[in-house]
Amino acid sequence: MTNFNDFLNEQLQDKELKAEYDALEPEFAIIQAMIDARKSKGITQKELSERTGIAQGDISKLENGNANPSIKTLQRLASAMGMSLKIEFVPN
Repeated sequence: MTNFNDFLNEQLQDKELKAEYDALEPEFAIIQAMIDARKSKGITQKELSERTGIAQGDISKLENGNANPSIKTLQRLASAMGMSLKIEFVPN
């Protein structure tokens, strides 16, 4: 029986699939950064919701990748966690 990482690595041998997977990396990075920031502050989605006025269900959708946040929304989330939002362009 293989685990998920073995399966994923096998599937990523397909160049087209790998290109699509790699194209999603920035989105996954933002999602993970939001989750990591919230957890580092020791707050729940509900607490973040109360601080931002953003519905807890919407925060859940953002963290699950089922919604695309605007920069304004990301700024609200960062501010509610006592953080600043930093977006940068870096060379490939």
